[in-house]
Amino acid sequence: MTSDADAREQPAVLTERRGNVLLITLNRPQVRNAVNAALAEGVGKALDELDADGELSVGVLTGAGGFFCAGMDLGAFVKGESPWYGDRGFAGIAQRSADKPLIAAIEGFAVAGGMEIALACDLIVSAQGAKLGIPEVKRSLVAAGGALLRLPRRMPYHVVMELALTGDPFPAERFHELGLVNRLTPPGGAVDAALELAATLAKNGPLGLRAAKKILQEQWDWSSEEMWAKQGEISGPVMVSEDAKEGASAFKGKREPVWRGR
Repeated sequence: MTSDADAREQPAVLTERRGNVLLITLNRPQVRNAVNAALAEGVGKALDELDADGELSVGVLTGAGGFFCAGMDLGAFVKGESPWYGDRGFAGIAQRSADKPLIAAIEGFAVAGGMEIALACDLIVSAQGAKLGIPEVKRSLVAAGGALLRLPRRMPYHVVMELALTGDPFPAERFHELGLVNRLTPPGGAVDAALELAATLAKNGPLGLRAAKKILQEQWDWSSEEMWAKQGEISGPVMVSEDAKEGASAFKGKREPVWRGR
């Protein structure tokens, strides 16, 4: 059993490189990976590493101890700790996630701020039976870490209202039916499945991955008059890049491409 002293000595966030994939683990299992200042800073710095390192293409974000995250650490918050980190916001991710694709791997539960961390990721892999929800109203709070902003764009209005107003969680299977969860796995299999999915993404051109993500995320702010121009600003440099030429040459030569990120 891990003592309180041992827990305090452990980093709040662990990172591990798996080829060109960065595995990021929320590492406060003694408090169900609740978000305090150290965890928010750890996530933010891990995303900084993912974005800045040209050898990394995709990130996977998970939690230690058999669960994803229980949300904000209320005890730490009462003591004056902030669960926000720089311009990345709550948990070091809610307001500004990674520029590169990021996959959430959920075991056990992702509730309150934990759900909002998952929603800041681009793809979600979850173990069967895991619970996801935003129970803030049960404490007369508001899910202000992104859930109320992101969920209506991804799920039917009345389903989101039920989640937000009852505060009751749904099983991962329900979210899979609704399209929010990309993959379901047996309990204990979420990380392996997420890494497998990440490896599939990471075979693709890194410039194309970032551009596709950027267009999909930013288009909501574009008018119909400017959408093609805005898309061109992002996609244009990719289409004339060395990697684009390499992709075409590799296809023609029936070989695997060698990406250089330029």
